[in-house]
Amino acid sequence: MNELLKVNYDNDRITLSARELHEFLEVKTSFKDWFPRMCEYGFNESQDFNPLKNEQVRLEGNRQVKRTVQDYEITLDMAKEIAMIQRSDKGKEVRQYFLELERRWNSPEAVMNRALEYSRKQVKALMEENKELKPKALFADAVSASDESILIGQLAKLIRQNGYEIGQNRLFEWMRENEYLIKKGERYNQPTQKSMDLGLFEVKERTITNPDGSTRITLTTKVTGKGQVYFINKFLS
Repeated sequence: MNELLKVNYDNDRITLSARELHEFLEVKTSFKDWFPRMCEYGFNESQDFNPLKNEQVRLEGNRQVKRTVQDYEITLDMAKEIAMIQRSDKGKEVRQYFLELERRWNSPEAVMNRALEYSRKQVKALMEENKELKPKALFADAVSASDESILIGQLAKLIRQNGYEIGQNRLFEWMRENEYLIKKGERYNQPTQKSMDLGLFEVKERTITNPDGSTRITLTTKVTGKGQVYFINKFLS
């Protein structure tokens, strides 16, 4: 089958240039007047056609001049109807061409090829997504399995490394506001009961001997491996 007009097979449908169709049909009316008149037959933007800007290079005298011209990408169904409306030999010829294109497009072989191509694209997209997620998943698994807890300031650095800008003081404030840390009193900045039940924190106790021989106990709140994954996911989502 000879190619009368160039067609595109994008977005799982056949489309073509309205301006090229206008030229093929040898319509005497200028394109800027002809196309709006064709649209009056009930065609809708986005559904049947989309505006398109094309750059044309033409020779004017001894120099090449670039011009941007208005065009429209139209569906095959719209092109078939326009061809029929023309009531000319050219219109009949190109309409038969469109019908043959449509027949081939809807043949079992073509439908199967499109389905296979769609499947290949889906597999490729999933593989790319898996590549991106795998390092994060490995990081999450390693952290959650780790016995090592870290300070809240260190957690702030981890969150920043994963793409969310936050500092130690702001993270403390956020945890207090969201009831992960106690807001006031003797247990200020220590984990709430909710946090401990979730396994997000642990409190390290340390006994310090003062110069006079007396001792004092300090309590340090640390984020568990599970807590690290929990909070990083909270901020990244």
